[in-house]
Amino acid sequence: MSFFEVYDPVFGQYVMGNAPVKQLATGFDWVEGPVWFGDAGCLLFSDIPNNRIMRWTPDADVTTYRAPSNYANGHTRDRQGRLISCEHGQRRVTRTELDGSLTVIADRHDGKPLNSPNDVVVKSDGSIWFSDPHYGIMTNYEGFASEQENPCVVYRADPETGALDVVVDDMNCPNGLAFSPDESLLYVADTGRMFSDDPQHIRVYDVTDDSVANGRHFHTIDPGAADGIRADSDGNLWSSAADGVHCIASDGRLLGKILVPELVSNICFGGRAKHELYITATTSVYRVILNRRGVQVP
Repeated sequence: MSFFEVYDPVFGQYVMGNAPVKQLATGFDWVEGPVWFGDAGCLLFSDIPNNRIMRWTPDADVTTYRAPSNYANGHTRDRQGRLISCEHGQRRVTRTELDGSLTVIADRHDGKPLNSPNDVVVKSDGSIWFSDPHYGIMTNYEGFASEQENPCVVYRADPETGALDVVVDDMNCPNGLAFSPDESLLYVADTGRMFSDDPQHIRVYDVTDDSVANGRHFHTIDPGAADGIRADSDGNLWSSAADGVHCIASDGRLLGKILVPELVSNICFGGRAKHELYITATTSVYRVILNRRGVQVP
C-alpha cells in the first residue's frame, strides 16, 4: 500500500516510503486543533463534540487534558509556550497560563459576542491572529446554537492592550491560518458558509506589520476543502483535504499528497526535529515522519 501520491518530483524528497501513516489513537467523534508540546513531550488535540481536550504521548498513552473544554477547537502556543485556544462554547479565545489558570484574550467585538473562534496563530511580535466563522453556533453539535452577531472575519488581538482589529474581511468563512516562515505572507482557508455552495479555497495576503493587504487566490483543494493549514521551513503549505494532506508549493502548485483513510480536519508539525506531521482526521489521530521541518512556535 502506498501512503503517498507524487505530483512533482520534489515531493518525493519530502516523504519516505518506509515511513507509514500511522494511526496513533481513535474512537473520538470529531478531532481538531492538534498542537505539539515539545517540552512536555505530548500532543494536545480537541475532541469537540465531547467537549474535551485530549493528550497523547509517544508511549501511546491518551488521557483527558481538560474537560469540559468549552468546546475548544483550534490551538497553538505563544512565544512563552502557553496554550492559546479557540472556544466555541464561550465564543472566545483564551490563554492557559503556566499555573493552569485561564486568561480571556478576546470574546467580543464592537460590543457584540464573537461567533465561534476556530483557528489561531501567534506572530513573532506576540500578536494573536484568529479566524471567527459561524460553525460553532449554527448547531448544538460543536457548541451552542446561537444568533450570529458579528461577520465572519479574521482578527488580530494585541495581548498587552486587549485591542482587537479586523484584518481579513473579504471571504465567506475564514478557517485555518498559517504564516509563511518569514511572516511576510498570511494564508487563510475559506471553507464557506454552512449549508451553502460558497467557493472553498485558500487565499494569501501580504502582511503589513499589524494588518494585511493584496488578498488573492492561492490554491483550491480537490477533493474536499482546506481546513487546517501549516507551513514548512521551505515555504511550502500543507493542507487538510478530503483524501488526506496536500503539499502545495509557494507558487500554488500541488506537489503531492499524503493519503489518509479519514477526512482530515487539521495538522501540525512536531517531534524532536519538528519533522513529524500530526494529523487529526474525523475519529482518529495519525502521524507520518517527513524529510521536512515545519514552522512551529515556540
